[in-house]
Amino acid sequence: MEIKKNRETHVLNVYQLHEQIKTSVVLSANSFLLQVVVQPASQTNVASVTPWLAPISWEGTFDPILIDSIYKQQNLTIATTVFMGENRSLTVRKVQSFKRWQDISMSRMEQLEKLIENELASEADYIFCLDIDTKFYGRWGVESLGRLVGVIHPWLFDAPRNRFTYERRPKSQAYIPADEGDYYYAGAAFGGSLEDVHHLTKTCREKLHIDAANSIEAVWQEESHLNKYFLLNKPSKLLSPEYMWRDINESAAQIKVIRFSNVPKNYAEVRPNP
Repeated sequence: MEIKKNRETHVLNVYQLHEQIKTSVVLSANSFLLQVVVQPASQTNVASVTPWLAPISWEGTFDPILIDSIYKQQNLTIATTVFMGENRSLTVRKVQSFKRWQDISMSRMEQLEKLIENELASEADYIFCLDIDTKFYGRWGVESLGRLVGVIHPWLFDAPRNRFTYERRPKSQAYIPADEGDYYYAGAAFGGSLEDVHHLTKTCREKLHIDAANSIEAVWQEESHLNKYFLLNKPSKLLSPEYMWRDINESAAQIKVIRFSNVPKNYAEVRPNP
């Protein structure tokens, strides 16, 4: 399998205080990636960068017009979901059904791994995996692009680490000790370059199979393995819960806009088991 290699990136952080605006510039070699993040001084209740200097996208931390103009100069193809319109075609992919929703959910890693290997390796630069029981409410644009992208879980974005629902049993390949962990990531949305997402899905699929052979299932199935992967392989960009909210959630002061959200549903109707 041949997947385009990412150029080595270099990060330059420039902080300028001007009219109460802080600007962070992330610049890569050969102009492969240029992201300008603008954070108003009044937006002090959220973190806009991780301890490993990966940007976290929140409303107000980027200039959509500027970042759009930058990415328009890139010759990029992005695999994404679009609504049907005139002159569009749809490829239906039939997947195996299971008696448990947990098995259906866990199978996504293998499905994505094979999809990248067999069909997308020469068709796209980036890929995002999103749950189907969701709805777009606002902009989800090029500010979300990165080598490896995780989305902070809407339930736990403001919770202390000891409340993160990581897999805590050492027997599982998804095990994370109580004193480790950066963020709790949602399994309902993740993405990045084909090469990096392929490595993620392949690794998680292998770990899921090892767990199955050892008669153990991680507490949150593939989401637990995704969190373990992101602990060991830090995402190059994080998206705030604006990019993975839940319609049933109460509003939060940190959430200025809801871009993408889980919709309410009757689980008894859509799931084969409780």
